[in-house]
Amino acid sequence: MTDTYIYDAVRSPRGKAKDDGGLAAIKPHALTGQLIDALAARNGAEAVSQAASLTLGCVGQVGAQGGHIALVTRLHAGLPDSVRALTVNNYCVSGLTAVGLAASEAAASGDDRLRLAGGVEMMSAVPFMGDKAHYYADPKTAAALRYVPVALSADLMATMEGYTKDDLDAATARSHNRAAAAWEKGGLGEVIAITGADGQVSLARDESVRAGTTVEGLARFAPAFAEMGAAGFDAVMLKARPELKEINHVHSVANCPPVCDGAALALIGSKGAGEAAGIRPKARMRAFTEAAGDPVLQLTAGFAAMDQLLARTGLTLSDFDRIEFMEAFAATPVKFERDYAPDMDKVNPEGGHLAMGHPMGASGAILLATMVAGLERSGGALGLIVAHGGSGVGSAMVVERV
Repeated sequence: MTDTYIYDAVRSPRGKAKDDGGLAAIKPHALTGQLIDALAARNGAEAVSQAASLTLGCVGQVGAQGGHIALVTRLHAGLPDSVRALTVNNYCVSGLTAVGLAASEAAASGDDRLRLAGGVEMMSAVPFMGDKAHYYADPKTAAALRYVPVALSADLMATMEGYTKDDLDAATARSHNRAAAAWEKGGLGEVIAITGADGQVSLARDESVRAGTTVEGLARFAPAFAEMGAAGFDAVMLKARPELKEINHVHSVANCPPVCDGAALALIGSKGAGEAAGIRPKARMRAFTEAAGDPVLQLTAGFAAMDQLLARTGLTLSDFDRIEFMEAFAATPVKFERDYAPDMDKVNPEGGHLAMGHPMGASGAILLATMVAGLERSGGALGLIVAHGGSGVGSAMVVERV
């Protein structure tokens, strides 16, 4: 991992997952294909065409995202047949997992070539739980598997920690206002404007960001998940946490990251691979790890991955110039702030998922693209990425600007 470099990382804007969303008319493979084109334009066509592999995270691998989306993307982009393709599903950390897998495979194989890795999710085409796994609608099997919809686990976290809706609304408002300020300032060079079939720009900026969001304005959104909990999932959570008498449902829809469309892609490889392609790296992956955790209190595995990474590297949160922390639901950044006391000016300084949205399979790679470009914008040297996923999966990565 210490010899894996990030030569470039780009992302699309995030579009609302609805029929008239800014990206909804674009196919997933075509969206990612535009990022491949962007990397080729920025780094040279040869650097991209001679890549060893294309690894993509994607959660909803059905319908428009079925048929091995990484392979479909490779074929659409006209990459050589020699470029191996791999599609992975590790829930909401899939995009970061894809990058980590590509880096690990390169190190293990000794294949000294560049690699493409990232993720894509078009939730306007394949909605949340669009794969229709049987246990989503089978309470008996869900209970046996300790399956709980991830939004309810956010309410479980809030209940255990004693978070109020005001606490969640404060984190949500901060995310929107920071994102709005970043877009107003401009210079988000990692974001690639996406064009439609007519060649006109379909979307150039994140579509869900609401400037001027206030805690007072968010107060009008009522908690949203009590009815879902009453359908049997509260019972699963209370069985797992017998010290609790009830689940306090506090998350409103505004305290959830908006469902959206998006993609992100990185060009990574060894120092020698970059030299052979005639390109210079932007950053180095210093460390990467993944963790598993409680499938009921599922949004803690990202914290576990972070803790493991810090222990292994000997770093502390104060060593980082920037932290990209996935705002899976509002309870997670509140927990991070209160339990770890980081410098919040360094955490998601340009907003996070609560404002810009969560295209599930792409989100981890979006955090990476934001980190690499953000360190360059700020002149920072060291960054930490933390991502959480449903049913207790998590990832963390340390990135160093070079």
